[in-house]
Amino acid sequence: MEFVKNGIHREIPAEIEGIGKLRPYQQPGKRREKYLTVCDEAAKGKVAKSLQEAIRKVGLQDGMTISFHHHLRNGDLVLRQVMEAIAELGIRDLTICASSLSTAHGCLVEHMKTGIVTGIETSGMRGELAEAVSKGGILKKPVVFKTHGGRARSIESGERKIDVAFIGASCCDPMGNMNGSVGKSAFGSMGYAMVDARYAEKVVAITDYLVPYPASPISIPQTWVDCVVEVEQIGDPQMISQGATRKTKNPVELTIASYASRVMTAADLVKNGFSYQAGSGGISLAVARYLKEYMKAHQIRGSFASGGITSAMTELLQEGLFEKLLDVQTFDAEAVASIGQNQNHIEMDAEMYADPQAKSNVAHALDIMILSATEVDVHFNVNVLTASNGVIMGALGGHPDTAAGAKLAIVVAPLLRKRVPIIVDRVVTISTPGESVDVVVTERGIAVNPQNPMLKERLMKEGLPVYEIEELRDMAYALTGKPEPPEYGDQVVGLVEYRDGTILDIIRNVR
Repeated sequence: MEFVKNGIHREIPAEIEGIGKLRPYQQPGKRREKYLTVCDEAAKGKVAKSLQEAIRKVGLQDGMTISFHHHLRNGDLVLRQVMEAIAELGIRDLTICASSLSTAHGCLVEHMKTGIVTGIETSGMRGELAEAVSKGGILKKPVVFKTHGGRARSIESGERKIDVAFIGASCCDPMGNMNGSVGKSAFGSMGYAMVDARYAEKVVAITDYLVPYPASPISIPQTWVDCVVEVEQIGDPQMISQGATRKTKNPVELTIASYASRVMTAADLVKNGFSYQAGSGGISLAVARYLKEYMKAHQIRGSFASGGITSAMTELLQEGLFEKLLDVQTFDAEAVASIGQNQNHIEMDAEMYADPQAKSNVAHALDIMILSATEVDVHFNVNVLTASNGVIMGALGGHPDTAAGAKLAIVVAPLLRKRVPIIVDRVVTISTPGESVDVVVTERGIAVNPQNPMLKERLMKEGLPVYEIEELRDMAYALTGKPEPPEYGDQVVGLVEYRDGTILDIIRNVR
């Protein structure tokens, strides 16, 4: 065996069979010099004086992919500030990989016109941006719409490489430890940003509350962060819930919620240890109220509720009706306060939430999921992405992920909305395939997917108004007439990607 001397004159083997070549310890002077260089750099911290400096520091170049999260929703100011800095630096041909885009992101229209942004991947979009994309002619490539779980899958697998992730944090220290539950702009869970931070080549933390090291709690650790920037404001937390969460007194919506709660109990799933998720719309929140009453009356305690967490969910936790909340996105001020104070209100990332390639995910552990719909067709396919006129106006979110994973996926929707039929022959855009949907609940009646005959029998025994879905469609058409299909151009402006990466549908430009 060959031996060599290391930097402190000890003889060590040059190579050992089964282990390979060994690296001798270096001379003390060289090691000390290297150590001091690293420590000096760490002592300086990672704080850049401006967004422009941070962008230069992480090496953003033409043609790269950058990402943003949407936890601040309509109150987000991070994307606009970053894009203004990028425009000033003259960087072009970027792909935006956002967890979702809202009405706060209309600034992207101008950046698309000037060629700064040439591609978008997102769960959804609304407002000025959505209307511009729907008309066509503004992007070189179709927008790729991904589910929350599908986005996490594509990033985790390396299918989608993120060059630079720009992450808004309501609290951050100079080394990059950050959270969303502390500070003037607190928004709660950082679930969608965590995946970006873990897998992006470079990470820039953007905060309006820079605190002494170390920040606490730590949602995203310093080991994932390259640069920190302090700005005046990352967003308006009061606008997080705008247009998303609302309590309803509408009798139609309350009737739907009552039917949906009876479907859950008739299916014999509301029992000790069950798991549950619902959206943030008026009907979903009303279902939670009916569920609360039933659980109290029958002394039932669930295991967990998950997803985007609202005050309705935190009330269920506080009253002991659920043991835990698993939170990927926090929807209102009460829920933000809860995640900062209650140890049983647990932050989770999008990979844990719904990544279909993860070793396990929460979506597949759900007993009951309450889903909304813009349209449902006679094959139980659901549209939550476009309006009946073909214009983009929504988001896939975790809709397809949880529909596929839950034991009971219930779609709640009125038969009509502003005199537009919701139950139709063929949805404009398929967001969630009908094979994942178990029940459709309207104020006029309930339709059960033919693949669940035993569930249909149970609901009928409970005296619920069960119809074939074609009968619900006919009720809607009798009131409004059969709707005319949208007029499309010949450009494909959107690709609807299923959670496994396959293409579920396309979106064409509207005339």
